[in-house]
Amino acid sequence: MTTLTDPPKASFRLSMLLYDTRYRSTTIQVIALMGFMLGAAWLINNVAVNLAAAGKPFTFGFLSDASGYDINQKLIEYNSQSSHLRAAVVGLLNTLLVAVMGCTLATFLGVFIGVLRLSSNWVISRLAAVYVEGFRNVPVLLWIVLIMAATSHSAPQPKDFRGDNPSATMKIFDSVAITNRGVYFPEPLFSNSLGDVAMFPDSSTEACEAYAAESDDDKVIKLAKSCGSFQISLDLIAIGSVFIACLMISKLVANRASQIQAQTGVRPTVWYLRLGIVAIPTIITLWILGFYLGYPELKGFNFKGGIYMRSSLLALWIALSLYTAAFIAEIVRAGIMAISKGQSEAAGALGIRPGRTMSLVVLPQAMRVIFPPLISQYLNLTKNSSLAIAVGYMDVTGTLGGITLNQTGREMETILLLMACYLIISLIVSTVMNAYNERTKLKER
Repeated sequence: MTTLTDPPKASFRLSMLLYDTRYRSTTIQVIALMGFMLGAAWLINNVAVNLAAAGKPFTFGFLSDASGYDINQKLIEYNSQSSHLRAAVVGLLNTLLVAVMGCTLATFLGVFIGVLRLSSNWVISRLAAVYVEGFRNVPVLLWIVLIMAATSHSAPQPKDFRGDNPSATMKIFDSVAITNRGVYFPEPLFSNSLGDVAMFPDSSTEACEAYAAESDDDKVIKLAKSCGSFQISLDLIAIGSVFIACLMISKLVANRASQIQAQTGVRPTVWYLRLGIVAIPTIITLWILGFYLGYPELKGFNFKGGIYMRSSLLALWIALSLYTAAFIAEIVRAGIMAISKGQSEAAGALGIRPGRTMSLVVLPQAMRVIFPPLISQYLNLTKNSSLAIAVGYMDVTGTLGGITLNQTGREMETILLLMACYLIISLIVSTVMNAYNERTKLKER
């Protein structure tokens, strides 16, 4: 009688890493990764050695030194005694400001122009086409310079607002001043302010305090003492917290209305309740804090007070928005055309008006097609903001990659930091937008 048994399993041998298909691909990948890491280590070591030999060892200690230059547009307190790190943060905030403002305006304009491109009215569709072809086929740098020149030469000078019969007047109930130096808006102020909290003081705090001791101007003293730390407004934190909490409660009310609609087929009217939930607590919070508006006033040779938007920021914002909107318009047009015409015909058969059909039926479905290329346009706008140096707007390229680089001579360190800033911004934008895209895409079985 013969007994059949399984053949003994072969033991593992090193040669199997190359000749066994089960291990070969992993072996090649590990070898390639090790080669890349060795090459990168050699390159980094070579750069570090050469920099040390040139008397410029690779270090970021220069970030704590006093910057020695001013920045014309800033969102946080800053003066020439602040550190290079704080100057870089001011420039980064200016970049984010242009990016957020530009993406918002470009989205509204792009959707509007994209819908007009599909209009049955020949004149309107042709005008929209002229806008798209005109802006996207001319370099954005030329538009930035052109709009900067237009705003600087066409707007009145501050002195034109002076006198009994001024040649220029303020707009919107004497609250907005448009000049060749920029635009002044009313600023929110609080008579019962909760104050500010100083966070993350840096090594330039002592230098700032010494700078303050040499001045008799109260405003200069306050500015100098705060330049070494980040001031966080407790008023804005309180208002933001109340507003976000109200939005969450309003969302719960909307979800409850959706549940009732699913059960009964009739959706209750809750818009006034949601509006009250958001508006009333927010208004009460503003009243408790003593909210009021500080208007710009002409004092001396220029306007004082209010929120100041320099003409360079205004030109950069408008140019980037108009340029990017031309690309977004084509993306929107392609997304709408990707939706079957039967969707619009079905909505029309139900008696839905064309405008409501576009906003309720077509655009929500088209967003799944529009969103992926829209992310790329947002990233392009953010990176194109580095052209701000052409009109003197101090973004992160102008501060960290411009004056700081020239003053310190740290080309390698500043460029690496600058690249890291744009890379991090791009990755954050891509992550957020891709998460939304994943949430709204069609779920297949």
